[in-house]
Amino acid sequence: MGAHDRQTRMPLPDHISGRPDDLASLIDGMVAFDREPSQKLDAVFAAAVLAFGFIYIHPFEDGNGRIHRYLIHHVLTQRAINPPGVVFPVSAAILERIDEYRRILEDYSRRLLPVIKWKPTENGNVNVQNNTADFYRFFDATPHAEFLYVCVRKTIEEDLPSEIEFLRQYDEFSERVGNIVDMPDRIVDLLFCFLRQNKGRLSNRARKDEFAELTERETKRIERIFSDVFADSKL
Repeated sequence: MGAHDRQTRMPLPDHISGRPDDLASLIDGMVAFDREPSQKLDAVFAAAVLAFGFIYIHPFEDGNGRIHRYLIHHVLTQRAINPPGVVFPVSAAILERIDEYRRILEDYSRRLLPVIKWKPTENGNVNVQNNTADFYRFFDATPHAEFLYVCVRKTIEEDLPSEIEFLRQYDEFSERVGNIVDMPDRIVDLLFCFLRQNKGRLSNRARKDEFAELTERETKRIERIFSDVFADSKL
């Protein structure tokens, strides 16, 4: 991972992943960790070790980041940190702290580079010359776990309550609109989207096109309902 020199096309790596010859044993180690040994560990710590260990190994050309985030959700779900059937949106909290997330990744990669011996290949890649497997197998996951703890706490204390409150408000909005005019759920959702985008007012285009059948009185009542229900929301 990284860039290339403009003149020589020499690779300028900012991270060097696991050697191809080591991938099988590294992945086997991750699978083993995900089973018996890690069952005794705190769920958040286990998720950090498994997911960040995977992203450092970086076994695929594409999709490593998505699998990395999946592993976080997988471990937290397997260890029942969230009730069955409830999506635990920790990725949203990670996204809000994306700069800190990148700093944590870059810090380990930066410290790893000086101890990896490599040569450039003809196609502009790197060929690792020394044994590096243990750098990915045994790494200090303290900052990764601390970061993930912060994200999990925010999800539990802020994001989930906020989402529950939004759903309650949306249901109230939908019910009160239904008392004025009967609409399919998808049209109510479209109505909500238009109102949210236009700060609680239906745009002239929406009133002429998608909601042309609404009377002036109905439109005003619906706008008042939106304003009343979502008065304290940060939409």
